[in-house]
Amino acid sequence: MYRLIRFSLLASCLVPAFAVAEPGSHPPTIQHHQLTLELLPDSHQLIATDRLTLSGGASGRDLSFSLAPTLQVDRIQDLTHCPDPCESAPEIAFARDGAAGEKAPQRVILKQPVAGHGDGAVRVQFSYHGVIDDSPRDPRHLRFVTPSETSGHIGPEGVYLSSESQWYPDVDDSLATYDVTIKVPEGWAAVTQGLAQSDHARWLVSSKSEALTVVANRFVVKTRDWKAQSGQAIQLATYLFPEEAALADEYLDASARYLDAYIPLLGPYPFSQFAVVENFFSSGLGMPGFTLLGSGVIKRHYTQPYALGHEIVHSWIGNGVFNRVSDGNWVEGLTTYLSNYYYHELSGDEAQAREQRRLMLMGYSVYVRPGEEYPVRQFAQKHDEKDNAIGYQQAAMIFHALRQEVGEAVFWRALKQIPARYLGAVADWRDLERTFQEAAGRDLRWFFAQWVERAGVPKLELSGFDVRPAHGTSGQVRALDAVVHITQEGAPYRIPVELEFVLSEGRTYPVRIQLSDAQQDVIVPLAERPLAVRLDPGLHLIRRVARNELAPMLNLYVTDAQRTVVVPRTSPQQPGPLAEIVQRITAQEEAKSVAARTTVREANESAGPLPSGSLLVLGGPGENPAATDVLRNCGDHVHVTDKGFTVEGQSHEGATMALLVSCRRQDHPGSVVTLLYGVTPQALGRVARLLFFYGWQSYVVFHDGAVVARGDWEDRMSAEVRIETR
Repeated sequence: MYRLIRFSLLASCLVPAFAVAEPGSHPPTIQHHQLTLELLPDSHQLIATDRLTLSGGASGRDLSFSLAPTLQVDRIQDLTHCPDPCESAPEIAFARDGAAGEKAPQRVILKQPVAGHGDGAVRVQFSYHGVIDDSPRDPRHLRFVTPSETSGHIGPEGVYLSSESQWYPDVDDSLATYDVTIKVPEGWAAVTQGLAQSDHARWLVSSKSEALTVVANRFVVKTRDWKAQSGQAIQLATYLFPEEAALADEYLDASARYLDAYIPLLGPYPFSQFAVVENFFSSGLGMPGFTLLGSGVIKRHYTQPYALGHEIVHSWIGNGVFNRVSDGNWVEGLTTYLSNYYYHELSGDEAQAREQRRLMLMGYSVYVRPGEEYPVRQFAQKHDEKDNAIGYQQAAMIFHALRQEVGEAVFWRALKQIPARYLGAVADWRDLERTFQEAAGRDLRWFFAQWVERAGVPKLELSGFDVRPAHGTSGQVRALDAVVHITQEGAPYRIPVELEFVLSEGRTYPVRIQLSDAQQDVIVPLAERPLAVRLDPGLHLIRRVARNELAPMLNLYVTDAQRTVVVPRTSPQQPGPLAEIVQRITAQEEAKSVAARTTVREANESAGPLPSGSLLVLGGPGENPAATDVLRNCGDHVHVTDKGFTVEGQSHEGATMALLVSCRRQDHPGSVVTLLYGVTPQALGRVARLLFFYGWQSYVVFHDGAVVARGDWEDRMSAEVRIETR
């Protein structure tokens, strides 16, 4: 899921949205918008007026506003000295910089300074109209879910106006409140931030916000007056299409559950309402006071922690406390930690909490290849899987490391201070560092320099152990001399690591050690002889795991430097699920250099030695001879017949069954061979469309397109090392 990020205008391509300030002065910003908005979906138009209150030395200054290039300003009036209701305010001459149709916003420049009050505040009114019609397009990414791409759209299928739409006049870096009245066609309803008044036509946004997002459609609206366990009253709401209206209570119940979980951790909920709003295009966006989820998401009951829970945490982190992406985006990492991960720990589900830590380590190790790392401090927004691994997963694990470093009480006390101090304001990584340092009562500069400002993560190798009598003891008392090697570029990390010694009868003995050298010997006294030792068995440390230590999976194929798709001889010519996969892959990679693209080979070309790298083989042995090579690498894990297949001894037969299986390539341990097999072409229809969303398991079994079994083969992320006797 994604928080909608408002971007500042880049100086490299746009003129700043206000004149250069004099030394020592503060540039003007907008404090309040009073908007009246009429939406005309059939003609893609809006008609609007905006009464803006500016401060920060706006009086007597040259003022410039950003606005969508497709919008036409009819007039601008000076309301500064005109009492409400203002009937005949003088007009202000203005000019436009930027032609309609350009992607960059136009600048609307006041040609004369506005005389303000003694405090420098001024009030102006824009009257404008025009078209917002950037139809949503499918995202360009193949392997992770992103919103459809649009800068804003008004149409019969729905209305979506965000900060990227530039649908109202704005000034960079403004944090404003809003009073907005929205007129929509009969049978429609609009939703935005803040609290709806009785008729849902007027909304009051009393909390400062970076931007205002308006959504409108033919919604069935359901509200619930609700009180959190803390005693705070919050209005819960759903805005769903008629087809999904029956799901309202499920989403209202889940919203209440997450709010009750996070209010004790983060303090009072920052808004008066939280709403789940259905969208007419693919999205998973969080705005102050509501989340916008595409119909496909709504239908799949997306009430999980990583979905609805993630957006609710954004109410505090990102939509309550803001960050400027130019100063680093800490928001997504902390939100991911609290929702995708910590909710499971809070609920007592340690198995799922460990699984989330495992997925974060895998995400980094798979998608951030050596030499492609960059510091978390430089993460701004997600463009691809590498950004996701660094800005979301690595950053989340850094907060986990911070919690271990400062301790439970300090961590949660400092976390609660972030909204308490910065609600309605901007905070960056240095503000977080300052907050945690004050709570801990000690210097944490080294921690943030190491984890936030340094590129990469540690790579640990447990290279050897032996058991010898402890000095000065006799009998059965022994000590373990453990040698731990840290392999990395540059200076070694200062990190805590857990070692787990395996004892007889399945017992274990955990030890927490501190590492600070590139090669470090650790001596651990033991009362009995161990059988083996494991490194970081709980997967609490963000670190690089070698590709040959990860369980084989489709995502190892996706990220291999050499990739080959082997298709049945008839697949490229005959329409069907397998041909669709090949078309999607080739279309996705058109922008890449020829050397970096996936190679596509027909089955008759693979009769000789298999090409290097990872293989994706489409079709079973009966239609694709290369499938036999895949199954040979899988050994006894998988057997395929004309009627079905067997996975780990479990038989699956029938025309609706399909299998996605990956095995380690024996002649290239860092690469994998992957097979997609359907007993019939019909069994692959839905699977083929969503193939790359099933990339994290060694095998996935489908029945009529639905997952019925999944699992992993060999996983050496916390491999055992047997103890040798000296």
